[in-house]
Amino acid sequence: MIKNQILIVMGVSGCGKSTIGKMLAHTLGVPFYDGDDYHSEKNVEKMSQGHPLNDDDRKSWLQTLNRLAKDNLNEGTVICCSALKERYRALLNHSIEQQMIFVYLDGTYEEIFERMQKRKDHFMPPGLLKSQFDTLEPPIDAIRVSIAKQPKEITSEILSILNKK
Repeated sequence: MIKNQILIVMGVSGCGKSTIGKMLAHTLGVPFYDGDDYHSEKNVEKMSQGHPLNDDDRKSWLQTLNRLAKDNLNEGTVICCSALKERYRALLNHSIEQQMIFVYLDGTYEEIFERMQKRKDHFMPPGLLKSQFDTLEPPIDAIRVSIAKQPKEITSEILSILNKK
């Protein structure tokens, strides 16, 4: 990986962003940030009640994550964020496009719904997964990895691709 790189591990809720992001950050020796920790209380409340976020709800959250990425340009970092639409990714990488790499964790609705039903203590209910898939605009310019493998295999695949960049 190139020094000062910002990795955004992205995909719908339940695809494994936090697990893979933490593993990548640990291996690379860079800080890890879970984008969910930066949602406003209002956004968390809305999702907890089973209501999907809209573009306006997400805008300030994405701008906050962009500032977080900029704050970590000197050392690099891994940030997990759904980044479901192209315009969301544009907000995330605003003015740091050359230093940001998106890693898309790709899975089917069925795979991810099954995972989400097993999660405990997460504000995102499985019922909102469909709205995430409806919103998703799969990235064209990203490292795309299937979630069908084990986390260690997924992390190794991502690292292998990064080492070739």
